[in-house]
Amino acid sequence: MKNRTYMMILISIFAALTAVGAFIKIPLPPVPFTLQIFFVVLSGILLGSRGGLASQLVYIVLGLIGIPIFTEGGGPQYVLNPTFGYLIGFAFAAFIVGKMTEGIADHTFLKYLKATLVGLVVSYAFGVGHLYIILKYISKVPTSMPKILLSGFIVFLPWDIAKMFVASFIGIEVRKRVNFMQKN
Repeated sequence: MKNRTYMMILISIFAALTAVGAFIKIPLPPVPFTLQIFFVVLSGILLGSRGGLASQLVYIVLGLIGIPIFTEGGGPQYVLNPTFGYLIGFAFAAFIVGKMTEGIADHTFLKYLKATLVGLVVSYAFGVGHLYIILKYISKVPTSMPKILLSGFIVFLPWDIAKMFVASFIGIEVRKRVNFMQKN
C-alpha cells in the first residue's frame, strides 16, 4: 500500500509541475513557449511509462474539467484550442520516454537523451497536427503546413532540444540516486 501511495504522490507532483510549466511562458502566437515538455519527459524518466502517462492524464483531466491550468485557461472547450494537441502529445511522450528508460541497466546520458528526443518528436507530431486542423478547418485561418511547421515546431526546436539535454542530465542523476521506479 505504501508504494501505491508513494506513486500517487509522485504522479500528482508531476501533474502539478506540468501545470506550473504552463505558466512559465513567453507568449508567441499561435503557440507559447513554455517549460511543460521539460516536466513531461522528466515524468517519463522518473516515473516510468505508466506513472508518466498517469501524471499527464491527471493534468489534462484537471484542465478539461475547468481548472485553469493550461496556458490559456481550461474547460472542455479547450479541445478546440489550437495548442490542445500538444497536451495530448504530452501524455504519449511521457509514456514513450518512460518505456524507453524503464529497462535501462547502464544509465548513459545518450540513452536518456535519445528517449527524450523521441518524446519531443511525438509531442510535436500531435501538436502540429492539431494546430493545423484547428487553425485551417475550425478557425478558418488562411494557413499552410509550412507556416504551421515554422510557428509550431521550428521556432521552438532549439530551446526544446536544450530542455531535453537538461531533463536527460537531471533525470539520469536523480534516477541513479533515488529509486522512483515501482518494482512489479
